[in-house]
Amino acid sequence: MSLELQELANKAVKFAMDEGVQYCDVRAEKQEKKSILVEDQEIEHIKTNNDEGIGIRLIKNGVWSFSSITNPKSFEDIQIKVKDTIRNSLHYTKNKKNEINLFPNSSSKIKIDFPVLIKPELEELTKIGFECSKIISNTPKIIKSVVDLQYTTNSKYFVNSEGSEIIQNFTDTIVDMIAIANESGITQSINTTEGGRGGLEQITNKINLKAEEIAIKASRLINADTIKEDKGVVVMNPDFVSLLTHEILGHPSEADRVLGKEMAWAGGAWWKGKIGEKIGSKELNVFDDPTIKESLGWYDFDDEGVKTKKTTLVEDGILKKHMQNRETAEEFNTEPTGNMRATNYRFMPLIRMGCTCIGNGNWNVDEMIKEVKHGYLISDMKIPSIDMKRYNWSISCQYAQKIENGEISNLLRDVIVVGNAPEFFESIDACGNDFTVRPITNCGKGDPMQSMIMGNGGPTIRANATVKSVN
Repeated sequence: MSLELQELANKAVKFAMDEGVQYCDVRAEKQEKKSILVEDQEIEHIKTNNDEGIGIRLIKNGVWSFSSITNPKSFEDIQIKVKDTIRNSLHYTKNKKNEINLFPNSSSKIKIDFPVLIKPELEELTKIGFECSKIISNTPKIIKSVVDLQYTTNSKYFVNSEGSEIIQNFTDTIVDMIAIANESGITQSINTTEGGRGGLEQITNKINLKAEEIAIKASRLINADTIKEDKGVVVMNPDFVSLLTHEILGHPSEADRVLGKEMAWAGGAWWKGKIGEKIGSKELNVFDDPTIKESLGWYDFDDEGVKTKKTTLVEDGILKKHMQNRETAEEFNTEPTGNMRATNYRFMPLIRMGCTCIGNGNWNVDEMIKEVKHGYLISDMKIPSIDMKRYNWSISCQYAQKIENGEISNLLRDVIVVGNAPEFFESIDACGNDFTVRPITNCGKGDPMQSMIMGNGGPTIRANATVKSVN
């Protein structure tokens, strides 16, 4: 990021304070994204996108206001935008209901460069894309392979009227792969997302093996069985658990949802007002931890300048905390958790997951399965459907397998898992000693909707739910 853009951010804060605002923070951001899409061993496109700008957030007369400017050229541009932001706040002052109070936060002046071990380049991404596409395409019954590779370099500067000046520079490297098989009128697909915060080292480890794995699985699913509706024991692998955690534990743990202040896209929280109460079995432990290295949810300071840390959300089945920003922390009489984030400078930050996970247990996964007389091994996330309170849910998996007398048997396709939150959480009786964090690249929240990247994870877990094939 240029020193000129940082200086414009500094001037924006000073000018806003001179105009009589109570608080102001500014995010200056520069981003470069390069991507290549390989379909069926041919390049579909290569793209480069550059973006930079400034987002201005302030409190005037007790109400929030926000605006942004792309590629500002001069201080005069900034002055105009700050004045527009103040006018917006004055417009809403007459309708304000409550005074805004922010939890005190210490100021920080720091620069953080997140590690990149192998610098990503388009040439190397192209090579990886062709290799993976070839592996997928050469697998029997595969009719289409899609390999979408990208890396994004980001520089974020946060400055506020309390004295913080924080620079965070990081790179995200991600690959999405899809293998689609077809035979005798049946089509099946398996996909995976790999990558994290860092360079090429985030995707080069075993990426070819992953391409082979999804292609073989998609091919085998053509001849897999379907099942009738059945309620019983399910053993869920960490990839599936990641999406389950995201949807029915992560989103309802965001304090703005609990308060009903932000209901767009992902709804509210069925456990509103239940802090300190039992919401699951003793096996259930949940946390959010933006300090987990190399996760897409790894960052040191959020978009309010709050230092990140691990936050325990559920402990031994007891709901302990929610994810908080500086404003909601005052309402809950607690402290902010470092979860206030925006997609980029164009948006007002919201409370978002960093890296939300179910904690691992002491169970050996093979032993978990051996105890199951009749049940199902549920593998890899697909599509969620959740009600507005995150109470009733259904999540499809990419594939499943029967478990009979402790042995894994038939491969199953088109399987969806259905449950309600309290019954499901209470039924968890085992968490594996394995643990995996998966990259989530398209979480939507807000109006206008903001797409956010993050990490979600957990171990293999065992519980009760309803399973059925959707076709």
